[in-house]
Amino acid sequence: MGATLAAMMLPSVPLLANTGGIHRKTFAGSDKKLPVIGMGTWRTFNVGSDPKLLNARTEVVKAFFELGGGLIDSSPMYGSAPDVMGYALQELGTPESLFSAEKVWSPAGGAAREQVAELKERWKVEHFDLVQVHNLTDWREHLAALQEMKAEGIIRHVGITTSHGRRHSEIEQIMTSEDIDFVQLTYNITHREAENRLLPLADERGIGVIANRPYDGGSLIKNLKRRNAPLPEWANAECGCDTWADFLLKFIVSHPAITCAVPATTQVEHMRENMRAGHTPMPSPDARQRMADYIESL
Repeated sequence: MGATLAAMMLPSVPLLANTGGIHRKTFAGSDKKLPVIGMGTWRTFNVGSDPKLLNARTEVVKAFFELGGGLIDSSPMYGSAPDVMGYALQELGTPESLFSAEKVWSPAGGAAREQVAELKERWKVEHFDLVQVHNLTDWREHLAALQEMKAEGIIRHVGITTSHGRRHSEIEQIMTSEDIDFVQLTYNITHREAENRLLPLADERGIGVIANRPYDGGSLIKNLKRRNAPLPEWANAECGCDTWADFLLKFIVSHPAITCAVPATTQVEHMRENMRAGHTPMPSPDARQRMADYIESL
């Protein structure tokens, strides 16, 4: 862990409860393990150069690492998010636990190296642990370039992404025919299409899975809270859930094929809730079905 970050560790970001510890999973044939709760930056980190907002997002990143976080996912499509990550890491130091995940997109193929080099400068990191083809844009050209960069040791893992349930047939084809380490897709308690083919295929082929839109862009958890939907009485005993964040995130990351989820937030308090959801115990298959049935009944 960077010395600067270690010096800034504060007791002001406690765990909500001391459970069995943050759950971690192996990925892509590696002997390493990732915490099952990562961090997304879509919308939330596109704050430009406003000093107040930059410092606020730095506090969110600090809380993420203090609470055991690892994977942070961004994209050049997310506006200033890579620059904001660079600001935060420069302020905090770069911890050993960071698993940096970025994306490339158009223009195709030949621009991948330039994009990765530029993004490294924006993040202020020496390498990326994972570079993904953003929403399958020119995926053949980009994936070929990323595979070359992986072979040269410039990046460590390669992947592809999709969202909103789009292009699952093409995703399946790529997972079957190409040598990739990760796939990122939408999976949450109300969007479970990936369970049909993609998650079993990822498990079969040893491909890590990053679940995006765990709160359906924020609308899922906001609607539950706005309607004052009650957390079921059995949620704690059966699933270790005390909050809706626990409930929704534990459902996702307890699926055997899911490596981690990447909720995004602008608030330290919400980061605490997100990270708390990554702690054991995790719901059993029967409990997961009960969770899904309960949400469907509301």
